[in-house]
Amino acid sequence: MSLEEPESAASATPVGETDDGDLDYDAIADLLGDHVVDREDHVNAEGFVVRPDEVEAVLSTLKQEAGFDHCSSVTAQEYRDRYESIYHLTKYDERTHEVSVVVPTPTEDPVSQSGAGVYDTAIWHEREAYDLVGIEYEGNPDLRRILLPETWQGHPLSLDYDQEQPQIVTLREHANPLEQDHRGADSDTMYVNIGPHHPATHGVLHIKTVLDGEQIADLDPDIGYLHRCEEQMCQNGTYRHQIMPYPDRWDYISAGILNEWAYARTAEDLADIDVPDYAQVIRTMSAEFSRIASHMLALATFALDIYGDFTATFMYAIRDREVVQNILEDLTGQRLMFNYLRLGGVAWDLPEPREDFFEKIHDFLDELPGRLEEYHDLVTSNELFQLRTVDTGHLPPETAKSYGATGPVARGSGIDYDLRRDDPYGYYDELDWEVVTDDGCDNFARLLVRLREVEQSARIIEQCVDLLEDWPEDDREIQANVPRTLKPDPDTEIYRAVEAAKGELGIYIRSDGTDKPARFKIRSPCFSNLQTLPVMAEGEFVPDMIAALGSLDIVLGEVDR
Repeated sequence: MSLEEPESAASATPVGETDDGDLDYDAIADLLGDHVVDREDHVNAEGFVVRPDEVEAVLSTLKQEAGFDHCSSVTAQEYRDRYESIYHLTKYDERTHEVSVVVPTPTEDPVSQSGAGVYDTAIWHEREAYDLVGIEYEGNPDLRRILLPETWQGHPLSLDYDQEQPQIVTLREHANPLEQDHRGADSDTMYVNIGPHHPATHGVLHIKTVLDGEQIADLDPDIGYLHRCEEQMCQNGTYRHQIMPYPDRWDYISAGILNEWAYARTAEDLADIDVPDYAQVIRTMSAEFSRIASHMLALATFALDIYGDFTATFMYAIRDREVVQNILEDLTGQRLMFNYLRLGGVAWDLPEPREDFFEKIHDFLDELPGRLEEYHDLVTSNELFQLRTVDTGHLPPETAKSYGATGPVARGSGIDYDLRRDDPYGYYDELDWEVVTDDGCDNFARLLVRLREVEQSARIIEQCVDLLEDWPEDDREIQANVPRTLKPDPDTEIYRAVEAAKGELGIYIRSDGTDKPARFKIRSPCFSNLQTLPVMAEGEFVPDMIAALGSLDIVLGEVDR
């Protein structure tokens, strides 16, 4: 495992943390005092129920005095007798310390105080909760729909939503938004639409940009063009068989194994399923192949953003990604939508003959150092690339934390945070590898982190292959004995996450005693990372903003879900 220890930002021991480094929930309750009206037991963390008009005070106390500086996600849901928001909090320097802040609101008046004054990332998360569930958040500086058009009628995840009602967009909504606009005598601003269908936006993303001369004065990412109701589809599927194919479609850039593992880890902890070590090694190996494939495409498209044409860098990266995809195809039978993991293990063992499969992996690992050296010659040593990426797209670490940034985006700002080490799962804690960080805080640093992470992924894969080659044939157990039908106890709640290629991919599940989730919430790393784009782009030129967007490595299928 990694021998590094995450750097602690605070010297004093936060309230609620014992001398042994454990979390004392009773001390947290004492800290919050009369703000707490009830306590709940969730699988991963204790939940503190607070009044809807005291949210900001509670979150501020937990952040400032107890050290909970990472708002992972905000889950909203509707019960028969109330609405509910859950703020999932943890710490960047102690990931296993988790707490949930549960905020119920009455059905007749679903209004809650916003947490955006404490965590900037809450702005978008609360907008999504308002859009899909219908809870209003007082004090949110930008409370409007985020995935659906402003003219949409109803909230799709509310219990009384009529799916058959007509959705009408009036002609007024199609009017030219600048029809009545005029330039003032002293004005030098220009409104520019970038996207949603434009090569520079990496998919169907609309960026509303205001220029002051040639510099960006204001920027608003407009998402929702690829929303596919993945959460609701998962709520309509059974735990055991019907949900697993969906995660492949969130981040569909060869990262499917990582996505599947996010669901598998959550459901397995929910149902108390232990995965055999042999299957854990296979999961770890295949997940790192997915990470390499994802980072290769990030490198390829980032170079395309900078240079503006299909250069050798793009071609070389796609070439190496194809080799990884061939290996994953041999293992899973698919090139993108793998559907390889199963609750309790994996679908099947390694392909036969095993020697040929291992030889293909060894050949790739032997060639990879030379390939990476080529990329450094082509990209990181390139003067043009440096001019476009060094000291552009600046993202300070405290700002990144406030927006809930994770993955290479956070580590490129010097934040030493990686769930594979900080909240171990799979076989990572048995292996020797390192977490990669860079304190450059710019577009260049985020690329460097991804290139160096490819090296660490190869290091992990090599150790997994060594283990698999020597694993006794009689002990190759690929799945635990999982019941055909899973029915977790009613009102069991859990939030679990894995370190996906783009950051923390988390899932919240609440069970209702049936074989289908009552609530299924996806915490997308791309969704949170994209919120940082206005911070990175303000004061920059348009080409620098395109570079900043490319450095985030977002996939709209995961942003919109």
